[in-house]
Amino acid sequence: MEKSVPEITLNDGVTLPVIGLGTYKLKGNQGVKAIQHAIDHAGYRLLDSAYNYENEGTLGEAVRSSSVSRDELRITSKLPGRYHSYDLAVMTIEESLYRANLDYYDLYLIHWPNPIQNQYIEAWQALIDAKKKGLIRSIGVCNFLPEHIESLVQETGVKPSINQIELHPFFNQASQREWHEQNQIYTQSWSPLARANDILQNSVIQQIANDDNKTVSQVILRWHYQIGAISIPKSASPDRQLENISIFDFSLTQEEMSSISQLTKPDGRINKQDPAVYEEF
Repeated sequence: MEKSVPEITLNDGVTLPVIGLGTYKLKGNQGVKAIQHAIDHAGYRLLDSAYNYENEGTLGEAVRSSSVSRDELRITSKLPGRYHSYDLAVMTIEESLYRANLDYYDLYLIHWPNPIQNQYIEAWQALIDAKKKGLIRSIGVCNFLPEHIESLVQETGVKPSINQIELHPFFNQASQREWHEQNQIYTQSWSPLARANDILQNSVIQQIANDDNKTVSQVILRWHYQIGAISIPKSASPDRQLENISIFDFSLTQEEMSSISQLTKPDGRINKQDPAVYEEF
């Protein structure tokens, strides 16, 4: 395995590792220990949180407890739907920083567009202004459809650096990923392992794993890397953390990649959260 995780450069010049640690449900002292282990022993440098995960404080404590300097890490949080109005968004970004006891976030995202509420352009302007103040290094979105992003750019002239979307072999988002690539926006995968046991038992992926002498999770995460997506698998287990990041000593063939991509389903979303109508608060 390579000693370091490869990095990509976003459209604003900020660099990110191609795989990071999801921290959903990692809280309290146990959460601190899990995240600290991921940093110190498994080599994670990208850490993904959100205001609504209610663990920004846990993440900040893990960062301060780790042996890695802050400037080597890339820390993400996200703005919840109930705070999309401009003034509330500004205060929430500040509160996110207070909770984590950080001076800045490397990446801050709008968690969902909430198109019925339709205030995401206000929220985006708040992120733009927070970046100008030095509170955020890079700004992006989650779960935005192309039409939502086009509205942002039309109204503000500022393009997101990243769009974090549900992405896994059962829902591979090929057309959305192609649109991102055409518009110089990086794709980041949430729930890259689909949060479900059925994908880990899938016979197609299991056969590839057997052939390559890897685990099913490693094959799936390698697939994410080879389609050009940044994955953020979550695990509190030290062994699983190391397993998930150890994907750079093998490659999937074109045939293997195609076999995995063909597992996608039209209704492959885990919780049927369609960004065209879903409202997150």
